[in-house]
Amino acid sequence: MNLIGKLHRSFRMLVILLATFCLASIVISAYFLYTGYKQEMALVETTGRAECEDLKLLPYRSAELRTPKPIDPSRTDPTVLLFVESQYSQLGQDIVAILESSKFQYHMVIAPAKGDIPPLTDNGRGKYTIVIYENILKYVSMDSWNRELLEKYCVEYSASIIGFHKANENSSPSSRLKGLPLQLYNNVALRDCVVNPRSPLLRITKAPRLEQGPLPGQDWTVFQFNHSTYQPVLLGELQPARPTPASLPRAALHATVIQDLGLHDGIQRVLFGNNLTFWLHKLIFIDAISFLSGKKLTLSLERYILVDIDDIFVGKEGTRMNVNDVKALLETQNLLRTQVANFTFNLGFSGKFYHTGTEEEDEGDDLLLRSVDEFWWFPHMWSHMQPHLFHNESSLVEQMILNKEFAMEHGIPTGMGYAVAPHHSGVYPVHMQLYEAWKKVWHIRVTSTEEYPHLKPARYRRGFIHNGIMVLPRQTCGLFTHTIFYKEYPGGPQELDKSIRGGELFLTILLNPISIFMTHLSNYGNDRLGLYTFANLTSFVRSSTNLRLQTLPPVQLAQKYFQLFPEQTDPLWQNPCDDKRHRDIWSRDKTCDHLPKFLVIGPQKTGTTALYLFLLMHPSIISNLPSPKTFEEVQFFNGNNYHKGIDWYMEFFPTPSNTTTDLLFEKSANYFHSEEAPRRAASLIPKAKIITILIDPSDRAYSWYQHQRSHEDPAALRFDFYEVIAGGPRAPPELRALQRRCLEPGWYALHIHRWLSHFPPAQLLIIDGQQLRSDPATVMDEVQKFLGVSPHYNYSEALTFDPQKGFWCQLLEGGKTKCLGKSKGRKYPPMDRESRAFLSSYYREHNVELSKLLHRLGQPLPSWLRQELQKVR
Repeated sequence: MNLIGKLHRSFRMLVILLATFCLASIVISAYFLYTGYKQEMALVETTGRAECEDLKLLPYRSAELRTPKPIDPSRTDPTVLLFVESQYSQLGQDIVAILESSKFQYHMVIAPAKGDIPPLTDNGRGKYTIVIYENILKYVSMDSWNRELLEKYCVEYSASIIGFHKANENSSPSSRLKGLPLQLYNNVALRDCVVNPRSPLLRITKAPRLEQGPLPGQDWTVFQFNHSTYQPVLLGELQPARPTPASLPRAALHATVIQDLGLHDGIQRVLFGNNLTFWLHKLIFIDAISFLSGKKLTLSLERYILVDIDDIFVGKEGTRMNVNDVKALLETQNLLRTQVANFTFNLGFSGKFYHTGTEEEDEGDDLLLRSVDEFWWFPHMWSHMQPHLFHNESSLVEQMILNKEFAMEHGIPTGMGYAVAPHHSGVYPVHMQLYEAWKKVWHIRVTSTEEYPHLKPARYRRGFIHNGIMVLPRQTCGLFTHTIFYKEYPGGPQELDKSIRGGELFLTILLNPISIFMTHLSNYGNDRLGLYTFANLTSFVRSSTNLRLQTLPPVQLAQKYFQLFPEQTDPLWQNPCDDKRHRDIWSRDKTCDHLPKFLVIGPQKTGTTALYLFLLMHPSIISNLPSPKTFEEVQFFNGNNYHKGIDWYMEFFPTPSNTTTDLLFEKSANYFHSEEAPRRAASLIPKAKIITILIDPSDRAYSWYQHQRSHEDPAALRFDFYEVIAGGPRAPPELRALQRRCLEPGWYALHIHRWLSHFPPAQLLIIDGQQLRSDPATVMDEVQKFLGVSPHYNYSEALTFDPQKGFWCQLLEGGKTKCLGKSKGRKYPPMDRESRAFLSSYYREHNVELSKLLHRLGQPLPSWLRQELQKVR
């Protein structure tokens, strides 16, 4: 009985334990079922939010994360080959805008019907790391030969393809991409898109990212696939009550951007089911370029922003900041510091206008000054006048001293080293008096402008350094002095919100590592649009990207900028008269009539001085004034004189009596072989005509050597000519320097090619130096015709040959002559045969290239060149 009782009690205990366990299991299961339901509901509810926590319910979720085919970027140059539909197609221009803003090298080709492609390799190296098709159908419909050629290149050189498919009313509801296991469904309306966090190409784009609302347009293409090589990147829901292709499979989400991992045919691709109008497409496009180039074409995640508030204390009553506005400014600055490391508003003041508002606005002025240590400060002009209106430096200095005394009286810091001129006047085009006054009074090291080289397009804005002051590009943000009410924003408030949420303002931060934004005092009163804009902009950037935002003081920011872009330190001067905005902020005392209409570029020792004197005989041709250091040559475009600015350059030219018929010119023989001169000249005087003179390069080299001997060059006196021209890499440095000056100007084809890359052939005249020496009148007739100068001048009657001098001279009244100086026509021993043979061999390939170039230009070969070419045969 005891045993039975024990068993009964044990059984009862077991039943109780089992019941307890079952009850506990039910409770636990119910808990997880409930929480699972809540998670599912949370995902559905967050479909319209900026971010979500989980994407477990997304379709296309791979059972395992596929690894893309490895990319080896070492076999190609970091250049994009871009096929566009036409030079003016919108998508093509959008692609170019992103490539140029990102400073990625590219080569654009109009996609031919048969798919012909340019050469893809050069000496065994791939020329392109990514191939982009504006219209992916041009890629898949290539003839088999070209497609096989392109795809073989992609496999062998680890290059990738990006393509876009923009459906239209003629697109079939569904189609397949030839040669790819991929189905397209066209003209679909989508909404509520989501970024796939498992996509391996994401870098800047933050995932998961959900965007609420309909996507722009109803012409989207979605992709269906059943191959493991494809990974969706961007997906969206179908819009209800909108027509869809009948064969489109039912699914919660459909892919409109996909990545081909290269597991099908060894080629990685990224395909877009629309153009770049949608802002997320732009983000993903930038990430795709980074990923597919092996990060050789990539943007940093660091972004530096500086918000300038110009016109502090300036503005008419009713537009300025009151006490509450200043408090909001301080509160928003603290809020922005949670989004942007070290964020600080930068306030530009004009002290003359302190306490010139209403009583409430004057109290706002006082609160700003009591909060002076909370902000950074920089000087505007005391009276807010444009600096280019001050014609002498002393007047500018007086204005700046008044503003500095105001700052010191009110405890405003004066050592930031940064200043901005009202309306960017005097910064660019450069007003030298402004730069000098800034340095004297404020010790300015940094300024900024939106005008260099031009206001638009904004992606071309650059920095430069002039007179020791670093000039940074400034960005507009859609807030101007009159932009003070949200509902009255130009185009409606939706335009401002659109700019913030993926539009122009967002793209400015995305595509520029450093952005200095120009705002105004009035933007922070009234509706406080400045605060609204930057609080929402930084929030949107943080929620949609992985960019890291921070602020630096202006001097540190400028140093960072030129670390990133050292190639921008040298300015490239433009003609102020070619841009109306530049003319408006350029001194009225200056005129573009002081710029030359043509240049004689050399090279040295070819007869340029004789040509110079012959040109001066013409009554309508005027040269520059002489330089105390370089005599008749200005030597502006090829050396340090360029950094003195165009004001310095134009001072060398007189005011022509007739700006229509008179032609100003300058002769600087060092321009010919200068690497910088062609680009600089084309930027400032793009319509100028260019004249060069060519003689046998061997004779030119020898003449230069003898010229240096006559000027007692130590190397020319120490070494004979053959030693100079034949010296090897271990020769003394002074010999090597003289060797370069003797030999390199004779690389005629190379130097002319450089000039022709900046000037059209119609603006270039090549003169045969031998003919100029033997028959100058005929040559000068050709020059007059080329220049289009009038009246025609009869050089046959104005020139006479001087047998004692050995060259032609100007015939004056009474039978007298005016000839070149004693340093010209100097007699020296003939070149030795060994040197002649060496130079003939040295210049052989250069002369062959010159003959080809002259043939393409339709110009006859000089006699000396024909003789040298006969030696080649």
